[in-house]
Amino acid sequence: MPDISENTPLFKPMAERFRGYLPVIVDVETGGFDWNRNALLEIAAVPIELDAEGRYIPGEVFSAHIEPAPGTTIDPKSLEVTGIQVDNPLRGAVPEREGLDAVFTPVRAAAKRHGCQRAILVGHNAHFDLNFLNVAVARVGHKRNPFHPFSVFDTVTMAGMAYGQTVLARALQAAGFDWDQREAHSAIYDAQQTARLFCVIANAWPNLRAGTA
Repeated sequence: MPDISENTPLFKPMAERFRGYLPVIVDVETGGFDWNRNALLEIAAVPIELDAEGRYIPGEVFSAHIEPAPGTTIDPKSLEVTGIQVDNPLRGAVPEREGLDAVFTPVRAAAKRHGCQRAILVGHNAHFDLNFLNVAVARVGHKRNPFHPFSVFDTVTMAGMAYGQTVLARALQAAGFDWDQREAHSAIYDAQQTARLFCVIANAWPNLRAGTA
């Protein structure tokens, strides 16, 4: 892979880089693997920004702890992995609609600021996050979802091509970043780390950045 320090991209506004879509890293923590049945418990989103030289950088993180929606279930084994204490009042959980708004409102604002028509979800195993998001949107009848309903950018594919690694922790380490296993499986931490991974890989491909591939 090229050294990104040697490949400053041709500066183009974000709206001209991804067919008018704003990349936004999203990570969800859930009550299991079945998006039709299991609860959405955490969500975090990191819009991608541009620095003064036109490089991709992670933006501000927006997040929410979410109360399990009525009718959803939680597999106790999933809580053993995430460490989420669903009934802990210090978690500051909010109803699902409010949690979605905590992410959707600033994402729409970021897309508008960049002149993008909408956001595109970036994730590690991105369709897992998108499916949980889409089911939650349908469950609350949300009419202002800023994300493309089925297209994604997946950092699993990107990291596999760039580093030969598909596990998030190993891909980040291959990219030269630290990984704190104690912080893993927090939506905020995983979204921030995935944003770093997306940016370092995307910044390393000048032809794709310049739109000439």
